[in-house]
Amino acid sequence: MPKFKWYYPLLAIPFYLISLLPMFILYGLSDVARFLSYYVFSYRKKVVFQNLRNAFPDKSEDWIEQTAFKFYQNLFDTIIETMAMVSLSKNFYKKHVRMHHLEVIHGLNQQPFILVCGHLANWEWAGQGLHQAGVQVDVLYHPLSSKWFNWFMYYIRSRFGIYPIAMQSTLREMLKRKHIPSAITFIADQTAGPDTCHWMPFLNQDTPVFLGVEKMAQKCNYPIVYGDMYRDKRGYYDVYFKLLTLEPNSLKPFEITELHTQLLEQSILKKPEDWLWSHRRWKHKRKITHE
Repeated sequence: MPKFKWYYPLLAIPFYLISLLPMFILYGLSDVARFLSYYVFSYRKKVVFQNLRNAFPDKSEDWIEQTAFKFYQNLFDTIIETMAMVSLSKNFYKKHVRMHHLEVIHGLNQQPFILVCGHLANWEWAGQGLHQAGVQVDVLYHPLSSKWFNWFMYYIRSRFGIYPIAMQSTLREMLKRKHIPSAITFIADQTAGPDTCHWMPFLNQDTPVFLGVEKMAQKCNYPIVYGDMYRDKRGYYDVYFKLLTLEPNSLKPFEITELHTQLLEQSILKKPEDWLWSHRRWKHKRKITHE
């Protein structure tokens, strides 16, 4: 848990007051932010457009531009919706985040399992929705450089009982909580180090993929479930679950990694604008060795 200082809640007051505004006003703020970021400041436009062109080489420039513009709505809606988490109620999540195929989770006999997903739609609300559906959620996170913002994000994630786990404490926390039936949530589409990853095709590019899901699942012998999320309309989401394996140790090396990465690719292809295209996902290139 991040260290707390007495003035941290005071700094959060402006965010709390903004979160009390009606959602239609918050989405209006999102529209303004999208317009300024896209047309005025060109926030990460080069990265977004290059990622889309590389991932969809057969698409027209008009399609690329339309998808990029839709992505910016998804991006700023997600930011605004995350700010609103300061004051959103449990019933709000139950209404706005619909869970599908929960029988996949209920069939795991009340044991911990690994839930792997990507930066699709509003991944923050996905965890809250699953928790309100009666599933304990333990979510892995990268501590932020800003101590206050790190505390703030921890607070809004955990206020209803989600258990955040800092990445560097993953194995220790998993072993400590091995008797608690929970969804240990990995967002597995961040940029992996070129020397500690598995390289594979992903969105038409040679891509380094984290091995954390595979390694942790096999060390603890936990089942793995893939979580898929789509924005149905503004402020409303659908989350789907698919069982990857009950016995991770029965699979070949890298098979788990390739399975969940291929499922993520399928999710992105269904609704590209819902993914986080502003991330420099392909900044590393595979080193070519000569024998």
